[in-house]
Amino acid sequence: MIRNKILHFLILIPLSLSGCVWIDDVSDLRSFVAQEKQKKTVRIDPLPEFKPYHSFVYEGASLRSPFKPLVAIVLYDDTGTGEIGESGVKPDKEREKTYLETFPLDNLAMVGSINMNTNGVRWALIRDKKGEVHRVSAGDYMGLDYGKVIAVNSDNVELLEIVTNGRGGWMKRPRSVVMD
Repeated sequence: MIRNKILHFLILIPLSLSGCVWIDDVSDLRSFVAQEKQKKTVRIDPLPEFKPYHSFVYEGASLRSPFKPLVAIVLYDDTGTGEIGESGVKPDKEREKTYLETFPLDNLAMVGSINMNTNGVRWALIRDKKGEVHRVSAGDYMGLDYGKVIAVNSDNVELLEIVTNGRGGWMKRPRSVVMD
């Protein structure tokens, strides 16, 4: 048994030393180390000190949510006939849109008017973003928000738009396009 251990030991020592290689000339290694020592060293700033984290325990979970109103809010339309959303004001989405309803009102400008004295109809001349001039009169539509022309004056066109009120209903908003 002891003899086997000695035999194993004698076999392992030469095998383990066989990976070691002795090199006589290490001048290139010494010159490399000398060059590296001559290089300027860069000073590294120390790590910043971090402020300790102070935990906070929120104790307002049992209180009322600030996002819920204290009382129920009921809004009424401008006529006072009912709640907003039940006022009956809504756009006619089934109506086919006209060409001037593809432009925002900011891109439309009034450039003139034509007064027909025989039947009392006045037309406004509206220039679109493309530079084309179109003729509109009372009852025509223009703008993106279902704007219906209610009056054509010599210096402006009065519209009544139907816009969302932000609460699920619709409301009417007066607008005008003035002469350039």
